[in-house]
Amino acid sequence: MLWNAKNGCVHIGDTDMYYVSFGKRTNNLIMLPGLGDGLTTVKGMALPMSMTYRMYANDYKVFIFSRKNDLEEGYSTRDMARDQAEAMKMLDIKSANVLGFSQGGMIAQYLAIDYPDLVEKLVLAVTLSKQNELIQNVVGNWISMAEDNDYKNLMIDTAERSYSERYLKKYRLLYPLLGRMGKPKAFSRFIIQAKSLYITMLIQNWIR
Repeated sequence: MLWNAKNGCVHIGDTDMYYVSFGKRTNNLIMLPGLGDGLTTVKGMALPMSMTYRMYANDYKVFIFSRKNDLEEGYSTRDMARDQAEAMKMLDIKSANVLGFSQGGMIAQYLAIDYPDLVEKLVLAVTLSKQNELIQNVVGNWISMAEDNDYKNLMIDTAERSYSERYLKKYRLLYPLLGRMGKPKAFSRFIIQAKSLYITMLIQNWIR
């Protein structure tokens, strides 16, 4: 494949974790996606992801990880960081630059705190380290929509809160199609991941 793109899977506990890799350098870059991973994993996405992030392929060996496939109730973002560290060790990734998006950024922070030897540099994008009331309300609403199987409004609300007005003007005409495209078979992975983020923020608020 282009950019040496590969689909992979590692065994974590009693389940698996999907990842993709591409690039040929010895410097490692790990990318951790956000909450959308609860709806769609990276399984089979090596080629499209290597094309999307091809600007990194000349400088790094890039790994993009999903969370593990079977998520237990009460699974926390810190647990996700622990499993991420385990996946890195299984792939003999002794250290890496880590780029975390959204919830992936929260996981990346725990990875740097709990496993500092694995993280060379930490880059955080569209994420947070402390909760606030707005985020609590937004994530709480997303959980309710997922529990109601309301995929269309979940996608619309995510878009409205994630992109600029200039960007949204181009794509709002596609909103009627959102309820029909890409809907997962079940929302359990998303709900558990969202609750882990929501609970983490509540704990941070209690500590403060």
